[in-house]
Amino acid sequence: MTESHRPFTAIVLAADRGAEDPVAGAAGVRCKSVAPIDGIPMVLRVLGALAASTEVDARILCGPHKAIVEAQPDLSAGIKSGQLRWMQHQQTPSSSAFEALQSVPEQIPVLVTTADHALLNADIVDYFCSRARTTGSDVVAAVARYEVVSEAYPRTQRTAIRLQDGAYCGCNLFAFLTPRARRAADFWRRVESQRKNPLRVIRILGLGAVLRYMLGKLSLSEALGRMSNRLGFKAGAVVMPMPEAAIDVDSAADLHLVGEIVRAQKTEVGKQRTDDK
Repeated sequence: MTESHRPFTAIVLAADRGAEDPVAGAAGVRCKSVAPIDGIPMVLRVLGALAASTEVDARILCGPHKAIVEAQPDLSAGIKSGQLRWMQHQQTPSSSAFEALQSVPEQIPVLVTTADHALLNADIVDYFCSRARTTGSDVVAAVARYEVVSEAYPRTQRTAIRLQDGAYCGCNLFAFLTPRARRAADFWRRVESQRKNPLRVIRILGLGAVLRYMLGKLSLSEALGRMSNRLGFKAGAVVMPMPEAAIDVDSAADLHLVGEIVRAQKTEVGKQRTDDK
């Protein structure tokens, strides 16, 4: 196996905001990550997608609390069998990702995602990872065009950064491809609290970038280039054609919508199987 085609180790961030989390409250569970979608906890859906991917080998679950993990038979069985490794989460998602990254050898590419990415599937994972490898970047983020997401699912409300070449939504998929990429975790910690405020994130790129952004003249490629120059690692992006890649579960409304999408997908698969007979 060549160096550029080592399988990814996947890190799943599975802690949440605690008892006040609106998704956990709506689902009547102790932790957001175990909120069921069509009867299956979200975290198991994510772990299943990673297991089915041809790009992913090892999987690390960062959070939730050990007592919650032990109360989930499928999670505890996966950990005991060695198919899944569990780590205690840190205070913030970026700190959790940083600590988990330190446990993986630097030559191994790492995929980071979240337990609330309930529509994740192997096709999305494989598409992102395979294309991230070809960017020549140290760290790569998945994004989706806002119009693609809103056209497919008009009821979803996604935060978008509006650039010269369009509006983009984040997809909670990040590839750390080189040893230098580990610096990106520090950058993540700097912007984590500002992720819902695009202008403050853009400000990190410098005053010139802010002005170009405000004038509608900052493109995605320029933003990535400026970020790379200022932060000491090469940043890239993969534009995902699948709108589901941009939908996570942040609210009770998201929980309901994703449940509807999953059930509709199941119906479509069942229909195709019937038609094939």
